[in-house]
Amino acid sequence: MRKTVQLLQEFSIPLIAGVVVALIWANVSPHSYHEFIEKELFFGANFHFLVNDIFMLFFFAIAGVEITQSVLPGGDLNPIKKAINPLYATLGGVLGPVAVYLSLNALIGSPELVRGWGIPTATDIALAWLVARFVFGAAHPAVKFLLLLAIADDAIGLFIIAVFYPDPTHPTEPIWLLLVLAGMALAFILRKMKVRNYWPYILGGGILSWTGLHNAHLHPALALVFIVPFLPHPAKETGRLFEEDLEEHSTLSQFEHEWKVIVDFGLFFFGLANAGVEFSEIGTATWLVFFGLLVGKTVGIYLLGNLAKLLGFPLPNGMGQKELFLAGLVAAIGLTVALFVAGAAFTNPEIQGAAKMGALFSGANAILAIILGKVLRIQKVRERENPA
Repeated sequence: MRKTVQLLQEFSIPLIAGVVVALIWANVSPHSYHEFIEKELFFGANFHFLVNDIFMLFFFAIAGVEITQSVLPGGDLNPIKKAINPLYATLGGVLGPVAVYLSLNALIGSPELVRGWGIPTATDIALAWLVARFVFGAAHPAVKFLLLLAIADDAIGLFIIAVFYPDPTHPTEPIWLLLVLAGMALAFILRKMKVRNYWPYILGGGILSWTGLHNAHLHPALALVFIVPFLPHPAKETGRLFEEDLEEHSTLSQFEHEWKVIVDFGLFFFGLANAGVEFSEIGTATWLVFFGLLVGKTVGIYLLGNLAKLLGFPLPNGMGQKELFLAGLVAAIGLTVALFVAGAAFTNPEIQGAAKMGALFSGANAILAIILGKVLRIQKVRERENPA
């Protein structure tokens, strides 16, 4: 049974299944699909809200755990100079797609399509994490590199949406972000008080952080990313499995151990809630978005990652030129996040549909990354199996 669960987790079968079911359902019976996603369940919340604003809290929290462990002494992103490199790469992964999108639009597009420049800046962290683990192996430093890059990319994406694609009925209210700082302060106090149970951090600091982001009209799924680093953890990354961890079980590792399997299987619902795009006609916006992601993000990450290296911020050990290029290609999977931005960027149904097709086509970058990983003979680094 345990081996079956590990196999399903390793290849992210629940997430893939959710994406497939959503695509089929949305195109066979679009009315029933959207009714299911948008129907109010309780207290005004629908399925889409429960998945994206509540469940994804824990997905990003698990990603935050991996990053926190990676920046500790002995981790893949330690010393801190190695964590600066993926942040530079993130900047390339935003500027590159914008440059490609606008350049292509100047050649083959039209003024009305300029507004879509923000669509290919998005990285689908859930799918990128899945593909990265498949291409590099779950324990490869490139996975941690991509996680930090994707979380930073999502933070920039929140800024882009708030500033350039604001909802006139819900304008951004930055004053509420003080609650995020309050949540972090509470988590810091709990740690100083040597509270080892993770629930006070999640329910105290996490709820304050979530409320702040939600009321500021920013996506609250990142709320626990600000809290997780305060969970008590060892002074250095040991690389041991939870079952082998002799000096703790630390609060950080306890949280990861108890929530990771829930998150891995819950990603079925993320795929179901977000991948249901109806096939529409392909237009100019399709290719602007697709090549903005494929070329702009891949090349942008590769160039800025190398620039950071020249400036004295090295890549993690085990990452060379081919791994950096491949990481950029994995990050070029926009899909669900790009679908959301496309909906905010365009009100014209035909243009919006064509742009969403470009986001959908970016899922093919996953297949390209897997094939290229084989061609480049990327050495996978896998976690040791838990003892039976």
